[in-house]
Amino acid sequence: MQAGVCYYPEHWPQSKWAQDAQRMVELGISHVRIAEFAWSRMEPEQGQYDWDWLDQAIETLAAAGLKVVLGTPTAAPPYWLITRWPEVMPLRADGTPWQFGSRRHYDMSSPDYRRECARIVSVMAERYGQHPAVVAWQTDNELGCHDTLPSYSPATRTAFQQWLAAQYGDIHALNTAWGNVFWSMEYPDFSAVSFPVNTPTDANPAHLLDFRRFLSAEVASFHGLQVEIIRKHSPGRDVFHNFMGFFGAFDHYQFAKAGLDLAAWDSYPLARTEVLALPESDKVRYARTGHPDISAFSHDLYRGVGKGRFWVMEQQAGPVNWAPWNPTPAPGVVRLWAWEAFAHGAELVSWFRWRQAPFAQEHLHSGLNLPGDGYSPGGEEAVQVGAELRQFPTVASQRGHVALVFDYETLWFTDIQRHGKTFDYQMLVFEYYQTLRQLGLDVDILPRDADFSGYALVVVPTLAVVDLALVEKVSTSQALWLFGPRTGARTRNFSIPATLPPGPLQALLPMQVIEVESLRPSLTPETTLAGQAGTAIHWRDHVRVAGDVQTLAAFADGWPALLAKGNVQYAAAWFEPKLHLAWLEQAAQSVGLVTTRLPDGVRVRRRGEITFAFNYSDTPCVLPTPQSAEWLLGSNELQQGQLCAWRESATAVQR
Repeated sequence: MQAGVCYYPEHWPQSKWAQDAQRMVELGISHVRIAEFAWSRMEPEQGQYDWDWLDQAIETLAAAGLKVVLGTPTAAPPYWLITRWPEVMPLRADGTPWQFGSRRHYDMSSPDYRRECARIVSVMAERYGQHPAVVAWQTDNELGCHDTLPSYSPATRTAFQQWLAAQYGDIHALNTAWGNVFWSMEYPDFSAVSFPVNTPTDANPAHLLDFRRFLSAEVASFHGLQVEIIRKHSPGRDVFHNFMGFFGAFDHYQFAKAGLDLAAWDSYPLARTEVLALPESDKVRYARTGHPDISAFSHDLYRGVGKGRFWVMEQQAGPVNWAPWNPTPAPGVVRLWAWEAFAHGAELVSWFRWRQAPFAQEHLHSGLNLPGDGYSPGGEEAVQVGAELRQFPTVASQRGHVALVFDYETLWFTDIQRHGKTFDYQMLVFEYYQTLRQLGLDVDILPRDADFSGYALVVVPTLAVVDLALVEKVSTSQALWLFGPRTGARTRNFSIPATLPPGPLQALLPMQVIEVESLRPSLTPETTLAGQAGTAIHWRDHVRVAGDVQTLAAFADGWPALLAKGNVQYAAAWFEPKLHLAWLEQAAQSVGLVTTRLPDGVRVRRRGEITFAFNYSDTPCVLPTPQSAEWLLGSNELQQGQLCAWRESATAVQR
């Protein structure tokens, strides 16, 4: 468990660098990320490089004993490049180009831009790839941020057509798969296919889905282009990308296959709490701490993307600048966020940023230091984290209690055809995740094709396409599998299965969804699950059962609410939180998992033999802990923003 920081030497006089580096070491920082936005300083004019400043920056950091993480500068092409090749600029759906003067102003399908990216990354990797202080590389920065992923340019259109031709081989196969006979949408050849935008009414959902798949493949190949170059010139170094929280514009699991040693992500809990579709009461309650499951969700997701390895590349250290409202964190919470990441398995937590910028777009985005130097309030808490890390024991990671399936294609299916204004796939998965955490369970978020052996409980909030491989996996599993509504609702080509939903899952659970309804807030079908009365919200499947399927719960109007057979259960609705809590608690206990309903706003996480606890609530709490607990951080009495960690023996007795 190590601390890092994001540093921009090009923003500050060189006379500050050595002092900054020394203060970083004193704070307990080991890794420093630099250079990810510095293309204009590396190459002020086409083909004319200036490496002196970066040479000196790396040497200054290395002399202080710091490890350097280099970012490739491709997220911000310089002015000369977009002037020389104006077609590099991405186009909006209406054909107007984005303008220079910010970042992410490029079309990743542009052959010219890919060539220029390969060139700058090659020169950079050749120069620094084997420097002993350079230990890792970050490709680009927050790919797809600011809704910049879809560029509607001629280059993107050509690439999309080529991708479709490779997928389908024959235009008649595409027309059949997309159902283009509907509304006379049949194409004569692949060159006729354009973007699924600017249509009088809804574009064909299969067209939209394949465009999302294509864009995801483009992002992965753009990353892969850089990875190949870095591996050639900088062997033995970790290569990664910094993802974002609750971002699904591309498939991160597919991206990882293009070359990833670990997954990193950028954690901004307060801003993320503001922008997500959470109840207003939660936004008010957690305005200064962040929702207790917001960052944890992404920690567990990206640990899975990185196959067990993840970093937090940017950790919020104070107020930020990009949410609708940007409050200051409550006292202690900056420290809490760092330790929560470590509790979920982070190898590195890197603060953003070393010093607050007094200029440009992010001058209201805080750092560890104030613009004129001296620690910010968050910086003071980072000092405490650094001191604690020096004394903290080495700790192992371990498998969670429950596997939770997250599927990017299901996100795209439901985004394209929500059918109900409030149906949000990510929030459905998040509600299941939040419920499991309220029960004190550790969760591993995994893709549909993961190895689920060893888990007693696998939770699938919904999965748009169920294939035979998954059915085989479930049928041979020793785990209890819980599926949510809309599972198996579509084929890969966005059609309703011939046998009706849930498609191939019917081999294990003989039932059919004969119609569906989205529920406005005033439509609340009532049911009782595991002894708890409540209602469905947002969505309900109307199900017809066959064979020996058990109806474990039904709605007041007679439609089944919860069905079961063998090791499979199916929830025919999105349930309100108290029903999810009762159902998942009963399911977990039925397979031998020990659950504990935690106080509101309190969460626990285990890592090896160490248990961490965190209090996001404004209500103080006293945790029941083992009498034999060896306290590593704090105590079991937690105020808001406080945490504790203890190690216990195998024979510990609860008190």
